[in-house]
Amino acid sequence: MAMHIVLLFCFLWFFDRGCYASISRESPLSLGGQTLSSPNESYELGFFSPNNSRNQYVGIWFKKITPRVVVWVANRETPITTPSANLTISVNGSLVLLDGRQNVVWSSSSSTRGASTTNKCHAKLLDTGNLVVVDEVSGTLLWQSFENPGDTLLPLSSLTYNLASKEKRVLTCWKSRTDPSPGEFSVELTPQVPSQIVTMKGRRVYKRSGPWDKTGFTGLPQMEKSYASPFSLSQDVANGTGTFSYLQRNSQLITRVVITSEGYVKTSHYNGTGWVVDFSTPGNACDIYGACGPFGLCVTSSTTSPTTKCECMKGFVPKHKVERKRGNKTSGCVRRKALLSCGKRGEDSFYRLSNVKPPDRYEYASFVDKDQCQQGCLRNCSCTAFAYITGIGCLLWYQELMDTVRYSSGAEFLSIRLASSELGGSRRTMMIIAGSICLSIFVILAFASYKYWRYRAKRNDSWKSGLEQEEISGLTFFEMNTIRAATDNFKISNKLGEGGFGPVYKGILSDRKEIAVKRLSSSSGQGTEEFMNEIKLISKLQHRNLVRLLGCCIDGEEKLLIYEFMVNKSLDSFLFDMTLKLQIDWPKRFNIIEGVARGLLYLHRDSCLKVIHRDMKVSNILLDENMNPKISDFGLARMFQGTQNQDSTLRVVGTIGYMSPEYAWTGMFSEKSDIYAFGVVLLEIISGMKISSFNCRKEGKTLLEYAWNSWLETDGVDLLDQDIASSGSPVEVARCVQIGLLCILQQAVDRPNIAQVVSMITTTTDLPRPKQPVFALQIHDQESTVSLESGNHMTQTAIYGR
Repeated sequence: MAMHIVLLFCFLWFFDRGCYASISRESPLSLGGQTLSSPNESYELGFFSPNNSRNQYVGIWFKKITPRVVVWVANRETPITTPSANLTISVNGSLVLLDGRQNVVWSSSSSTRGASTTNKCHAKLLDTGNLVVVDEVSGTLLWQSFENPGDTLLPLSSLTYNLASKEKRVLTCWKSRTDPSPGEFSVELTPQVPSQIVTMKGRRVYKRSGPWDKTGFTGLPQMEKSYASPFSLSQDVANGTGTFSYLQRNSQLITRVVITSEGYVKTSHYNGTGWVVDFSTPGNACDIYGACGPFGLCVTSSTTSPTTKCECMKGFVPKHKVERKRGNKTSGCVRRKALLSCGKRGEDSFYRLSNVKPPDRYEYASFVDKDQCQQGCLRNCSCTAFAYITGIGCLLWYQELMDTVRYSSGAEFLSIRLASSELGGSRRTMMIIAGSICLSIFVILAFASYKYWRYRAKRNDSWKSGLEQEEISGLTFFEMNTIRAATDNFKISNKLGEGGFGPVYKGILSDRKEIAVKRLSSSSGQGTEEFMNEIKLISKLQHRNLVRLLGCCIDGEEKLLIYEFMVNKSLDSFLFDMTLKLQIDWPKRFNIIEGVARGLLYLHRDSCLKVIHRDMKVSNILLDENMNPKISDFGLARMFQGTQNQDSTLRVVGTIGYMSPEYAWTGMFSEKSDIYAFGVVLLEIISGMKISSFNCRKEGKTLLEYAWNSWLETDGVDLLDQDIASSGSPVEVARCVQIGLLCILQQAVDRPNIAQVVSMITTTTDLPRPKQPVFALQIHDQESTVSLESGNHMTQTAIYGR
């Protein structure tokens, strides 16, 4: 009896404290101090009264933070005014709020995915702050507060749009700090390509972020990467959907994004004693949409400057000078001289503005480079400007340039279309003078240049003859006119890409066979030696995971390599693209890892030659139509003879981040050098992050260090690219991370050989415990190739793009 009394007392105490596990029809949440907590005690749901008024609302707030910060409100527009109320589950599975007279004040039914078919439902508060209604029998999620946000964006919540269903998920501010009803400011994701975030004031755009460039917003140069890193944006253009997500990586940090009643969007974190604002916008008057009107340029020398300085873009003048003098600058500017032509070169030109926020009303065009983008704009009579932005590509403008801001540094380049006369009246005269000087110099040097050309042509012809005499089996020597016809004279639209060696073009032979043509440029780091080396090596190697060389073409100064055409180009074009990366889920990435390992196994052990690649990286892994990997670019490869297993060189050439320590600093290379590079490639494939640009927030960790810490903390499971995490196998991911760490050990002798690596990937045998790797210096610019030449106890280092 005593035990029963104790248990009854505990139950009543528990009930009075309001520590509900869930809300159901049998156990509603009542007004009067009862609350529902998340399992980890981070969030709390209950009734609250802002400013101690008589109005009562149901809301979610941070449980352990004082003063209370409410992040979501159910009945924003209909407060409870009766002394009693209940939050419960209705017969059809909706979450409903009933006042003291049992009238429905608020219901989730308007946004519920579907009614319950079992009549057994409950609501619970998750550790993410998401309030959900679940069908107890089927486990179906019927409704969630994350799909109906208020003024706050929490980690794992998102803004969305769906053009087909005409639905969108937006943030809406409170009317005031004590009134949670919807105010006049809202934040939403636009369906433009690429998307941007806009703050609306009623039905008017109040401010905008500029288009997303896969790492951040182009119109927010003041937003550091440490602030942008929690955010990601994905678009499915074909289906008309988009999602802007807030993914806080540090689960211990309490953060939020809120739209205030004054129209400020603030990102902040709680430091234990108060809220610290990481980022706030608008930060100055230039952030207000259209502050200087069409073709106006809002100039700010500081991101925190309170004043607005309006200028007209070059070639434009104020539309209404009188109004402008009175302070009304929103009327903007008009063109001083009309455009002279449409599609004719020489009469219209472009003026390039630097450090600008791209104007609104842009349109995406699928041109492959800046030159095509410029020509595409020039050929269109309506095109007023263009910009080629890293991470986006080509943007064109066909209307007035609205909401253009110029900063003191950062941001993007914008090319404005003007009549050529706007770019200086003396330009033609200067061109004539410069042309005369150049012509004089040409006449003086013409004879010497001709002689030099003849000498080089003869030398290349003799070299070609010597190559043919090597009797390389299976190699075709193409004529130059055949390659020109196949590539439409190296037409820019056939250009697939460009590396340090030169451009690569797509071609179609007369028999309709598709080819890839690698055209060695005169400025390439890959000279005649590397060119001949690649021909000799790759022509003797045949494996399903190696790219196949079909032939070559040598014509004077021209040196071309002809390969089989790879439909899906290189791995890096998928792996580091926010949209395309979704096409290579974990099973496909695991298949690529295994394929690359088998290709290396063939090079190191199974071929008639023992070949060290020396330039393994994701951009040298091509993908066929079935996403099978093929190792390419053998210009730096070396062949070992007999029992030889290592060599050294005075000229170290490779890509920073992929070079093993012994090769980078002593010139010693072996198959273990390729193993190190393979380990880096493996970690890049898993994480979807570049070794050359990875930066873990303010900590400045390299990808290798981040992978090591991930393995220590979670066996490496959380290293997997979060965008494809749902397709991952935790066991496989953890095993691959451990294999990658074993491959990047400092001492070459400690690394496994390629046969052991393939066995580790394809079996489930126990793996050795890796040692802590050496963390290389972080490189924040583009992929670079380092060349070291030593002699007389001196070392010279040069950095080249590759």
